[in-house]
Parts: sequence; structure tokens; C-alpha cells
Amino acid sequence: MWLAACAGGAAFWLATFAISLTPVAAQYRAGLSISYYPMLAEAVVGGLVLGVAVSYVLYRHFDRIPTRTPMAKSILVSLFALVAVTVLVDVPGKFFTATENPVRYFVIGAAFNIVRFLALSVGVGALYGWNSSRGAPPTHRDERQSPRARPRRRG
Repeated sequence: MWLAACAGGAAFWLATFAISLTPVAAQYRAGLSISYYPMLAEAVVGGLVLGVAVSYVLYRHFDRIPTRTPMAKSILVSLFALVAVTVLVDVPGKFFTATENPVRYFVIGAAFNIVRFLALSVGVGALYGWNSSRGAPPTHRDERQSPRARPRRRG
């Protein structure tokens, strides 16, 4: 789980770094008064936190997620995380503060987050798929036998 979380966090940070080099991102940072280096540091922490959350849900509830492949499951879990972050962080941050043209900044931020969350989900899903294809021990609750299901030895 921890390797998948780190892979997702690294992918999140790399996407943030790549986006930060664009002119649109420079205008976005200037419009919201965001400093460049603290933003990159926050992306490391945020990517790791989100990577842990997505990989935990993926490893803990793999069989309950209604798709077939680990990559699709990871994308679905990341989509739910994206919606939660958008509703809890982006909407209040853009619409309830004194920013000029909040709709524009919300749309730009949402587009950036879609790219970053997609990168995170690909990182987590790829490492999960790679780890499970190598014959890693089962990590799902349903694959473990309960003490009642084990055959009893007669002695």
C-alpha cells in the first residue's frame, strides 16, 4: 500500500510541476497570489495524503469497487476524492473569498485538479496492478480465510 501511495504522490507532484510551467498556471498563481515554491511543497504533502487515501481504499475495499481492473478502480476512487476536494476546498476557496472573477479561477483550478488526480490514480493503479501480477500475497479481506472456515485437524 505504501509503495502505491508514494507512486501516486510522486505522479501528483510531477503533474503539478508540469502544469506549473505553463503560462496559464502563471496567470492563475498571480491572480490568486500563490507563491511558487510553497505551492510545490504543498503538492508533495497533498499528493502523499491523497495517495495514501486512494491506495488504502483500493487495497482495503478492492472487491467492493464496481470495475474490473485495478487501474479503473483507482481512477474511480480518485474521482470520488476529486469531487470531495472540489466541494470541500475549491468551492469555498474560490466563491467565498474576495477574488476577482471566481468562476474563471474555479474552472482553471478544476482542470488542473483533473490532470493531477488522473496522474495520481494512474500511479496508484499501475503499481497495484504490477504488485498483484508479481504474485503478491492476498491483501483483500474476502480472500483471507476466517478461523471458522479453516478445516479442523483431528488429532
